[in-house]
This record gives sequence, C-alpha cells and structure tokens, in this order.
Amino acid sequence: MLKASPSAKARAEGPRRAVKGGDVTGDRPKDASDMSFEELLRLQSQVGSKAYKQLVAGNSAKTRSPRQPACVADKLRPLEMSAKVRVPFLRQVVPISKKVARDPRFDDLSGDYNPEVFDKTYQFLNDIRAKEKQLVKKQLKKHRSGEEREKLQQLLQRMEQQEMAQQERKQQQELRLALKQERRALAQQGHRPYFLKKSEQRQLALAEKFKELRRSKKLESFLSRKRRRNAGKDRRHLPLSTE
Repeated sequence: MLKASPSAKARAEGPRRAVKGGDVTGDRPKDASDMSFEELLRLQSQVGSKAYKQLVAGNSAKTRSPRQPACVADKLRPLEMSAKVRVPFLRQVVPISKKVARDPRFDDLSGDYNPEVFDKTYQFLNDIRAKEKQLVKKQLKKHRSGEEREKLQQLLQRMEQQEMAQQERKQQQELRLALKQERRALAQQGHRPYFLKKSEQRQLALAEKFKELRRSKKLESFLSRKRRRNAGKDRRHLPLSTE
C-alpha cells in the first residue's frame, strides 16, 4: 500500500490550516469571507471542489445570524400603502365610531306590541286630540276663505279619519276579546276550542260594521260609495273602445 509523501500531505493541509486555524504568518484566524477571490480560487484548486464547498458552508453557518422576521410589526409606525393597489381618494384616516340608529318599533329591547296595553298606557292622548280638534274648529270659523282655510279643513279631515280608524280598531279588539272569552268558557265546559280563521274574523268584523252603520243611519251612503268604487274597478278591466 502506497503512503503519501510528507510534502504532498503538507501541501494538502496548508490551505485547510489557513482557513480553520488562521493565517500562518499572523495570529488572527482568517475566514473564507476575509479571503480574496484569488485566494479562494487557489484554495479550491488545492483541496478540490467538494472539500472547498464543505469549508465555505461551514464558515457561512458559523457566521450566519439567527433568523429574524423580515418585517417587525410596530403599532407606532406610519401606515404603509401598497404601490400595486390604487389608493382611494376618500379614505378613512382616523377611525370614527358609527352611530347605529335604533327603531323601537322593530327592536326586541322594546318588547312585544300589545294593542290593549298600548291603548291603556296612552289613553291620555285622546283628551289631547279632542282639545286640538276643538281648537281647529274654532280657527276654521275665523278663516272664511283662503289657503289657510283649506289647510285647516284638511287637518280637520285627517283628525276625523284618525278618530274613525281608532274607533274601528277598538271595536275589533272588543270583538277579539269577546271571542276569546267565549272560547275560554267553552273550554271550561269541556268542549274543544275552535279558533276562527282570518277570513272568518274579517266577516264578523264586517257584520259588526254594518250593524253600526245601520244604527247611525249611514248604511245607504256607505253602500253607494262602495258601488261607485267597485264600478270604477270593473271599468278598468273592460276593453277599450276602438273608435
């Protein structure tokens, strides 16, 4: 078996000693990053490509700093806008708390609507409306003609319509209450409760309305208006005359 000569062995270990142990002439260790390009080429030709790559990889691993994030988030730094996305002309610079409107009619915090409880709670409004109606009538007597009289007449007509609608709603509530009491009495007697349909409830309400109109002697005027309204509806479905 052939043995390598001492001179060849020294030539092979010379560059390694220069990289690992430092420079021969000086005490300071010489790293691969401190060597010139000519010295690196000379080292590669002396130790070979494989050993040279191992030496360079080992030195770079020692000198490499621990991995840090590329960008450290800082709350105090200014907002950085991307150049790839077009910045809007109107943008929100300072966050503004949005005011949310709350409608008590459709909010669960206000509870469920009960017409009977509502009428009892705001029953005092009826007296206020009656006083306002009397005041409008007095003002109407003072203005014999003109635009102000027309406004007062429209206001009085609207108040009367609201009063009629309130009375009709009250009658429907009384009818529902009477039906509820009747069902409760039948249930106490052992009968099976029967719940009316909406169409049947409308028929009962219409019958009560006819009775009220007959008592007040306004049934004929109501029926005449109803006939004119139905005739106008039927006239719309008739074919147009081809004259």
